[in-house]
Order: sequence, then C-alpha cells, then structure tokens
Amino acid sequence: MLGLLTGLAVLFFLIVTGLSSLYHAQRAALGERWFKRGAADLNAARYEPAATEFRAALLYSRDNYAYQLNLAQALIGIHQTGQAYAYLLNLWDREPENGQVNLALARIVAARGQTQQAIRYYHDAVYATWPTNEEGQRREARLELIDLLFGTHANSPAQAELVALSENEAEEPGLHDRVGDLFMRAGDYERALAAYRLSLKSDPHDAAALAAAGHAAFQLGQYPLAERYLESAVAANANDHASAEQLKTTEMVLRIDPFQPGISPGERNRLIVQAFATAGRRLMHCAQGRSVAPKTGPVEPNLGDEWTSLKPRVSLRNLETRPLLADRAMGLVFRIEKQTSVFCGSPTATDYALLLISKLHEGS
Repeated sequence: MLGLLTGLAVLFFLIVTGLSSLYHAQRAALGERWFKRGAADLNAARYEPAATEFRAALLYSRDNYAYQLNLAQALIGIHQTGQAYAYLLNLWDREPENGQVNLALARIVAARGQTQQAIRYYHDAVYATWPTNEEGQRREARLELIDLLFGTHANSPAQAELVALSENEAEEPGLHDRVGDLFMRAGDYERALAAYRLSLKSDPHDAAALAAAGHAAFQLGQYPLAERYLESAVAANANDHASAEQLKTTEMVLRIDPFQPGISPGERNRLIVQAFATAGRRLMHCAQGRSVAPKTGPVEPNLGDEWTSLKPRVSLRNLETRPLLADRAMGLVFRIEKQTSVFCGSPTATDYALLLISKLHEGS
C-alpha cells in the first residue's frame, strides 16, 4: 500500500509538473507571438497597435526586458513619454550599461529641457553596449549629443565631441559630409575641408560635397582651391546659385589682388591704382548715402582727407619709382574698406572683394 501511494504521488507530481511546464510554455509562446506582431508594427511606425501588442505580450511575461523596452519605444512614438520614462528608468536600474535605454532616456530628458541629465545619458549611450552595429549606434548617439550641445550654445564641448568623432570616423562618404557640416557649424573650416576632401575621394563628382569644400576653402581664404571646387560644383549642379555667386566673388578676389604671387610689377601697379579709385568711390558713396542706409558709428573723419591728399601721388609712374607708395596706398584702401563695411551699408562686389583681400593680407 505504501509503495502504491508513493507511486501515485510521483505520478501526480510528474503530471502536475508537465502541465505546469506546458502552461508556461503556452504563455511564453503567446507572449512571443504578441511581441512579434508589436515589433512588426513598431518597425512600420504603427505605434498605437504596437503599444497594445507589447502590453499584451507583457501579460504573459511581465519582467521580460525586451518587451518592456519595445513598449517604451512605442509609447515614445505616441508621445506618452511619461509612461515610457517610467519603464526606461526601471530598465536602466537593471542594466545601466544598455545603449538603447540610455539613448531613449537622453532623448526624453533633452525634450524636457533637462540638458545636463541628457548629456549624461548621451555619454552613457556613446560608451554603452549595443546588441547590433555597436560602432554605428555609438556614432549616432554622439552625433545627437553634438547637435544638443550646439543647440544649447555649448560650442566648445560640442567641438571636442566632434574632434573625437572625426578621429574614429568610418569610411562612409555620407558620414564625412555630415562631420564636415558640423565642423562648418563650429567654425572649424580647416577640419571641415578635410572631411569634405575625404568624402570626395569616394565620389569626386558629388555636387554637394564640392560646394561645401569650396565654401570651406573660401572661408579659409584659400581662393585658388575654392575656385577649383566651386567651378566643379557649378558644373555638376547648374541650379546651385549660392556656389555660383561665391565663385564670382572668388574669381574677382583672384583677379584684383595686387599681392598675388607671380604677378608682373606693371599689372600690380595697375591693380593698386584701380583699388585706390574704388576705395575713393566707396568713401564718397558712404558720405552721400548715410541717410539712406546708415549704421551706427562714425567712419574715421581723416580717411577722406588722407585719400584726397594721397590721390595725386597714386599713379602708374609714381608706383614704378616709389615702392613704399604701393604699401601706403593699399594700407589706406584696406582701412577704408574695413570701416565702410561696418558703418556704410552693403559693399559693392568689388569693395567686398577688396575687403576679403585685406583680411587675406592682414599683418603681412
């Protein structure tokens, strides 16, 4: 009798264990089925049904990390960030090194204006672990961090992050362009130009990269290089009017700069006489037009007198025999162009070119 009862107990135990295992397996299967439906809707940006399906999946597996994470992402999609934030905080407590969780938290708190907290989460996302494409995901997190820093006028930290990004840059032309654009935003034209040149190695005929490289070279005062890039950009895209206008300015700078290398003494003197006359006209128009387009602040009162006093001496014959006169004349031209650009409205194309030339030779 004892043996029979023992056998029955073991049998019932096995039956209950089997039924329990079957029950849990069925629940897991149902949860997985709902999760797959939710994942398909989430990938298709159908956030409402995805949230419902992830909630259904959680009924069968309440502590499943992946289910909760995907539900949080769906909730963010339907702008229920409060609920999403609660789920994400719980997940962060369980796995603080999870890149997806840190990135989602960073986006939520950044949208709330909690900048310092967002920066912390973004940094964690940059150095966190990711299930797939780890380098690419870290790079995207850093790019979002850089955008946030620029948006809050934290330009120095943004530039530091950007330098770190460029040092670990992958060989992707689109990424080079994006990095170049960010360096342009930071005013670091040297690194921007380097990034665009890397992009052009992969596609030398990329009109956007050619235009951007031309603009960066222009900002650096490297006008021969800017001319080459801008010519190629306009040839590749005839509708790029901005590059066409900048190309005209570049060509004028190269055409009227009396200090450009390889120029003959006669041509140099001719350009100095022309520049001196242009600066005189600028002074005259400035005096006549201040009531039309004034800007606050006076032009040096002695500039006009100085120009008038020097005018009889600025001639081709005098420039040939008096080398120091050329420097004095162009020094006055540069002073006139700089001051009138501040106080006398928009310059003409020639005056703007002379202003750029003055910056190019400043201190030389």
